[in-house]
Amino acid sequence: MDQTNYSVVVGERVVVKWLTPPQPLPHPTPEVFAHLVEAGFNDTAPPYAALTAVLNGRPHLLALVTGYLPDARDGWEWCVDEAVAGTTDFAGRIGRLAADLHLALSTLPTPPAAGTPELAERAGAALEEALRLTGGEDGAWLAARAANLGNELVRLGETGSGPRIRIHGDLHVGQILQWRDGYAVIDFDGNPTVAEADPYQPAARDVAQLTTSLEHVAQVAIKRRDTPPDRAAAWAAKARAALLTTYKTRLADKGGADLLDETLLRPFEVEQECRELIYAARHLPRWRYAPMGVLRTWYPEENIA
Repeated sequence: MDQTNYSVVVGERVVVKWLTPPQPLPHPTPEVFAHLVEAGFNDTAPPYAALTAVLNGRPHLLALVTGYLPDARDGWEWCVDEAVAGTTDFAGRIGRLAADLHLALSTLPTPPAAGTPELAERAGAALEEALRLTGGEDGAWLAARAANLGNELVRLGETGSGPRIRIHGDLHVGQILQWRDGYAVIDFDGNPTVAEADPYQPAARDVAQLTTSLEHVAQVAIKRRDTPPDRAAAWAAKARAALLTTYKTRLADKGGADLLDETLLRPFEVEQECRELIYAARHLPRWRYAPMGVLRTWYPEENIA
C-alpha cells in the first residue's frame, strides 16, 4: 500500500492496484504502459488491464492490473540491506534500468518546450516552504544555509537544460522492486505530493530523485540498523557513482547521451530534499531525520555562505 492507492495480490498471478479515489480520465499510466510495451521495455510488472467506469457522468480510472512478481521486495527493504552489508553491485543494474526507461520514454511524442524559468520558480517555492515548515534546531540549521541552498538552484533558471521527456516523476528506490528474476520499476502515476507537476521534464529530475533516495537509504541504515555514519556515507557515495556511471554509459551506447544534463543533478537533488522536508512536515514528521541527515552531509559546519 502507498499513500494514495491500495494494491491487492490475486492468486499470486496478478496485482490489482485500486486508485483511491478513482482518477478522471485521461490518466497518464495506461498511455505509458502501452508505450513501454511497444518500445520493448520489460523491466516492469507486466501491464495487463485498466479498469474504468463512468462516475458522475465522466470516465474514471478505477484500477490497474499488472503481473505479479514473485519474491518482490521494494527498495526500502532490499536497498537498506545492501547499505548495511556495504555492497553496491546492484547500483549499476538500476542505473542501466533507469537509462533504458528514459530511452523508452523519450520516444513518446513531446509537447513544445515550456522553457526553464518554471523549474527555478518551482524549486525556489519548495525551498521557501521547507524553510517555513521546518522548525526547531533543524529549522535553525536550515535557515543558516538558505543562501547555500538557493545558490544551488540558480542553474534551473538558465537555458540549456536539455530535452524534455516523459519522466517517471517519482523515481526512488521504493519504486524499484528486487524480485526473483532481477529488478523492476513500478508506479507511473507521478509524484502524489506535487500538484500539477509537468510529466515532461529533464531526465535529470528522475535521476536526482533516484540518487537522493540512495542517500536516504544510508540515513535509514544509520538510524534503524546502527550502521556507522561514515560507513553509510561512503556506501552512498560509491553506490551513487556506480549508478551514474552505468546510466550515462548506457545512454551513450544507445545514442541518447544528450538526454542527461548533468549540471541539473545537484539543483534537482536540493529541491528534492526540500520536498522531503515538506512531506515530513505535512504527512510523516518522523521522516525528517532522513533529508536533514543528507543535507548535513552535503553542508558541513564550515561551509556556510
